[in-house]
This record gives sequence, C-alpha cells and structure tokens, in this order.
Amino acid sequence: LEVQARVWPTEDYELARSTVDTALPEGDPLPPLPPGCFALVPLAESQVPLVRLVREQRPQVLLTYDEKGGYPHPDHIRTHEVSMAAVDAAADPSYRPELGPAWQVEKVYYHLTFTKERVLALHEASLAAGLESPWAEWVEKWVDDPDDPRHVTTKVPCAEYFGLRDRALLAHASQVDPNGRWFHLPLEVQARVWPTEDYELARSTVDTALPEDDLFAGLRVG
Repeated sequence: LEVQARVWPTEDYELARSTVDTALPEGDPLPPLPPGCFALVPLAESQVPLVRLVREQRPQVLLTYDEKGGYPHPDHIRTHEVSMAAVDAAADPSYRPELGPAWQVEKVYYHLTFTKERVLALHEASLAAGLESPWAEWVEKWVDDPDDPRHVTTKVPCAEYFGLRDRALLAHASQVDPNGRWFHLPLEVQARVWPTEDYELARSTVDTALPEDDLFAGLRVG
C-alpha cells in the first residue's frame, strides 16, 4: 500500500456533467425549472453513471425515493426515475455492455421518512419537551390522501446510529443549517419516540415475509 500511495496517491473520476440545484419550486403556477438542473438531464444520460456503479459494486439492495420524491422536490423525483431505470438497465446484458457485466439488484426500497404517524409522534415529542416543533405547519395543514399507495413494510431499529445519521446529513453544508430546528429534538427523545428508519419494499426478486425489520431479509450472503 505504501508503494501504491507513493506511485498513485489519488482516486480518479470523470465529471460527466455538472448540474445546478433545482431547489423546491413554489408558487401558483409553479415557475419553470432552471436550465441545467439535474431534473432536466435526459434520463438516457443520467442513468448511465448509476448503471456503471451498480455493475461495479453489485449491490443486493438499493434505496431510493418514491414516485413523489418523499416530497415533490424535482431532483428527488428525478432520483427515483433514474434509480428505477438504472436497476432495469443494469440487469439487461444487452444494455451498454462496456459498463460491465449485467447485475440484478434483488430488492428495491423506498425510504418513507415523512409518514403521518412519524411526523405526529415527533411533533408531539417536541412540544412535550418545550421545543418549537419543525413539524407544526405540516401537522396543521396535513391532508390525508386516500389514493396514496405508500405504506411501511420494513421498520429497521437503528436508534444507536442516529448520531451518525445526523453527522452525515450535516456534512451537506450547503443544504443543512447545523443550528436549524430539525436538530433541536434530542437524539435520546427521538430514540424513545421513533427508534426506526422506515421503508417500503417496492421490488423484490426473493421471497420475504412482511413486515420486515431487516433490509436484507430473504437474501443469502455471498
């Protein structure tokens, strides 16, 4: 390793395209998306790097947003579209064989962060702790959608990693205010009130029994 570090001390990448942050459009009617944003990159182009990565890393499980992006951020919605297209393309040996041998992702999950039950639980915990609730406006304006197909199938206990989760989020300095109210609720309260990360199993090529508490349920190692 010391020879590698001396001879070639870097990891090298190709920047295929640089895009601007779409941001969440607001208004009625909504403004047009900004030119050059990720949401406007053609799917045939934007799926290619992910297909290459899937074929190189050969993941059994892939996590992504649902069709609405978790909330209707154009980049999140596009992420869903790119993810699902890349899963299909990566498994197709006739698609861009120069990107590597075909690989089938066995399970795809949608990350369901903003379910009504979770939002209400954390909102009420914030108020009980005497804190301003970042979810107050959501709760006040929440309208149930009887046609929403989303439902939690998989609840993964991971409260002991909430601190690591938050540090990873805070690394996105341009997106997250470290002093913002989203971080006001103590982790020990979050761990007590809602100690899981929640998902919906969207696709699976293996048999598994629902509900699950493990994203790798039904998968064999190796």
